[in-house]
Amino acid sequence: MIDVVFLLLVFFMLASQFGHDKALALTAAGAGAGYDGPPRLVDISPDTLALNGLAVALGDIAGQLAGLMDDPQDIVILRPRDGARLQRLIDVAETLRSAGIAHLAVVE
Repeated sequence: MIDVVFLLLVFFMLASQFGHDKALALTAAGAGAGYDGPPRLVDISPDTLALNGLAVALGDIAGQLAGLMDDPQDIVILRPRDGARLQRLIDVAETLRSAGIAHLAVVE
């Protein structure tokens, strides 16, 4: 009898949901609206960020992008480089979203 109780306990522990997953909406390259305007390419490396090939700090990237955008709805392309972790990509995307930049596309 105790074995059945423990099996049920393990089943319900594994089948239950302990938290809500957080979703980050990104546009896949080639999907959505066409690209328009000056280049807005953010290279994400493990330790550095580059906007159109020029190094930039994470805290300054939204301000640098603002000069290249006519509208907050303009597309910004994020390109993770070799060795960049997924968390680094998410941190950059969340920083841009909190600055009001709505459309992000991720390319290889």
